[in-house]
Amino acid sequence: MDVIEHYLYTKEHEWISIEDTTATVGITDYAQVALGDITFIELPEVDSEVEQFEQFVSIESVKAASDIFSPMSGRVIEINKELESDPGLLNKSCYEKGWIAKIVLTDMDEKSNLMTAEEYNKFLEGLET
Repeated sequence: MDVIEHYLYTKEHEWISIEDTTATVGITDYAQVALGDITFIELPEVDSEVEQFEQFVSIESVKAASDIFSPMSGRVIEINKELESDPGLLNKSCYEKGWIAKIVLTDMDEKSNLMTAEEYNKFLEGLET
């Protein structure tokens, strides 16, 4: 599974990349493989407030419908509109072209509730046993 070194991760398989107080959010390689072919995504509204670990996106795939949780709290400032017409980008490029939303973060201390790439890799190893 691909894990990007400088991103942070949740136990629900979301990733977050933080630059100053703005973050980009998406699902991990593990998540997109587990979901299978993604057929639909319900994106959050721009300007909506999100809370850490609360549902903010719904994804449907050939296998199941799943909720996606926000890794940190903040306000949505941009969504990846390409996913509306091509939700399969989440499968093809979950870290680059398949990002879900950009968020202005409201509580930087919430980073301590997330896993580093190394911690996430160990977490994934635990799932395989």
